[in-house]
Amino acid sequence: MRKAAVVLLLALLAGACDSSASPPPTFTDARALADAATAATTSGGSAKFATDVAVGSVRSKGQGQARFGAGGTSQVMTTDFIGEPMELRLVAGKLYAKVPEGSRDQVGTAKPWVEVAPDGTDPFSQVLGGSLGQLAAQNDPAHTLGEVAAAGTIVSAERGDLGGVAAEHYRVDLDLAKLGADLPAGLAADEVGQLGGKFPVELWLDDTHRPLQIVLDLSPILAGSDGSPGSGAKITTRYTEWGAPVDVQAPPPDQVGTLTP
Repeated sequence: MRKAAVVLLLALLAGACDSSASPPPTFTDARALADAATAATTSGGSAKFATDVAVGSVRSKGQGQARFGAGGTSQVMTTDFIGEPMELRLVAGKLYAKVPEGSRDQVGTAKPWVEVAPDGTDPFSQVLGGSLGQLAAQNDPAHTLGEVAAAGTIVSAERGDLGGVAAEHYRVDLDLAKLGADLPAGLAADEVGQLGGKFPVELWLDDTHRPLQIVLDLSPILAGSDGSPGSGAKITTRYTEWGAPVDVQAPPPDQVGTLTP
């Protein structure tokens, strides 16, 4: 009997000291998660990123590099969002688009670059300004993390890995009604009352809380008012090479054309 008790005690001690048992994920509160990841993004300084936007059968991809800081995010990216490659640069709050050469006459400029804005009165900005601005915003972790802080609830968390890198994986529900005017994917504020509900976001963070991947699942937003399923819609952004040197700057002023209404 005594020998059995000793064996049992040793087994319990071995289990208690088992180094393979993973500690629980760091965060249980969405705001704490968002604040820590935002701070880690800023201190990370820079990163490369790749974006995959899938809406129904339509898919576009982009890749680029970004510089993060207390003054905001600047980025350079190439995307096939309009069906052909287009370069975007977001610097000091201004968004520039490099117009494909064959489309410059239609846009009304002979220069390769134009400045676009969601509230621009020129035809190019009116057609693409909002979409391109939203695309650039989704590449910025601070944008999604701000939504998580304002309207998020963690529904699950686990430790694992992403592409061989140790990661904490969080699933968060965002409450549309709490987002106010800061809505995803260009959703108009007056549609919130009609839609209501929540939509999921997944975040993978590295061991310093820097984002490795963010996935926004917008499918619930596109569901029919009768509850019928809508088109699948996901935005996936992957971040790599944190702290690597990046080249992010505005186009030369003499290369930026002026768009007229």
